[in-house]
Amino acid sequence: MAKAIMIQGAGSNVGKSMLVAGLCRALLHRGITVAPFKPQNMSNNAAVTIDGGEIGRAQALQALASRLEPHTDMNPVLLKPETDVGAQVIVQGRRVATLKARDYGKMKQSLMPAVLESFHRLAASYDVVVIEGAGSPAEVNLRAGDIANMGFAEAADIPVILIGDIDRGGVIAQLVGTHVILPEDDQNRIKAFAINKFRGDTSLFAEGMEIIAERTGWSGLGIVPWFEQAWRLPAEDIMDLRGRPGGPVKIAVPRLNRIANFDDLDPLSAEPEVTVDIVEAGRPLPADADLVLIPGSKSTIADLAHFRAQGWDIDLLAHVRRGGRVLGICGGYQMLGREIRDDEGIEGAPSRAAGLGLLDVITEMKPHKRLALSNASHLASGEAVTGYEIHIGQTHGPDCDRAWLEVDARGEGAASQDGRIMGCYIHGLFAADGFRKAFLADLGARSAPGYGASVDAALDALADHLERHLDIDQIIALSGPVHAATPRE
Repeated sequence: MAKAIMIQGAGSNVGKSMLVAGLCRALLHRGITVAPFKPQNMSNNAAVTIDGGEIGRAQALQALASRLEPHTDMNPVLLKPETDVGAQVIVQGRRVATLKARDYGKMKQSLMPAVLESFHRLAASYDVVVIEGAGSPAEVNLRAGDIANMGFAEAADIPVILIGDIDRGGVIAQLVGTHVILPEDDQNRIKAFAINKFRGDTSLFAEGMEIIAERTGWSGLGIVPWFEQAWRLPAEDIMDLRGRPGGPVKIAVPRLNRIANFDDLDPLSAEPEVTVDIVEAGRPLPADADLVLIPGSKSTIADLAHFRAQGWDIDLLAHVRRGGRVLGICGGYQMLGREIRDDEGIEGAPSRAAGLGLLDVITEMKPHKRLALSNASHLASGEAVTGYEIHIGQTHGPDCDRAWLEVDARGEGAASQDGRIMGCYIHGLFAADGFRKAFLADLGARSAPGYGASVDAALDALADHLERHLDIDQIIALSGPVHAATPRE
């Protein structure tokens, strides 16, 4: 019979996603077949799955840690924020609605059958399912109809481990306060706790561990020191999006309000001769950038307005006049054109917006979302690119005649006459060592090979890190049996 354990956090961004990835790889090292699962995720950083849907990027990394292909069952409900109050609702990989937060609150309980269906399908195929919660169970105002934390744990009858983040301070209050505010049944469902992101001598917090255990009745599983290789692993949370100083070639990336699929930047950040500079709102695009890379966006027209509000459109024109290069990916590609037409109101009210005018193309928003794993080739170098498409919108115009990628015998992307302005819909292209080498050579940088291998090595190192600092034997012992699904589920 399959077993499962749920990792919840005493707050957001406590490191749940990374811990689940590390646990998956650690269990795999022990010869245990394992799969990741997250009932509900909220992220614009998504991955396309083998069954043609989309899930959160963290679950794709956890699948990699488990040596599995990402599947929609690993994250059956994905919320992709489009505005400050509304999000696209993806269920088992497919968009079902765009709702305001209040309306989703009324809908979410009806999604529990789909969540349980996906969970039980996974559990039927693996020894252990490691489940990641969302946010914190201490948000008891969201407990009614919950499918992300204790609501799911109760419905599936799964034991819980609670994680506290000591790096932010106040970790005793995080954990003890969560215990105090939870109803008794939820308190009892939590079997143990652990501390994450510790810097320094872990023995200095021994008394803190005793205090938490005494106040909660939960057993302590260990203190996990800061994992120094964390930067090598793709980040899902926008809070983790940071530039990384490197070599002399500078790539400037304007941080859009609704930035999406920013894991495109990870292979570039890992390059020793490249500096990736994340440009925050209110700061100009750096004049010494070799390349300005405009990333994906969940709300292209709104982010284009944000881009202009920062004065980045003026900075970008100056960059081009100086001979600089520009690359737009997905939403960034759409922004580079002459116009974006949303006559059907796909992103909000029907509207049209003038683009940045650096590519002679027009984008028309259409209801159909293209989700596809793509095997492409870079026409200039002949190098293979394995990526994915995840976008709403069709782009056409004269500059598309200068496609610089080929997918299934069709041209993909567009380029200006001088080749210095480029755009495409393919995400993940920089993970391909050969393409990345050819692209960076044009910028004057040498590329270090083996990006995929470095991510895999970091997952192995993370698993070893958790083996040293967490009681993995106890985690396995605490895992509960997965009961067979009932017809009503």
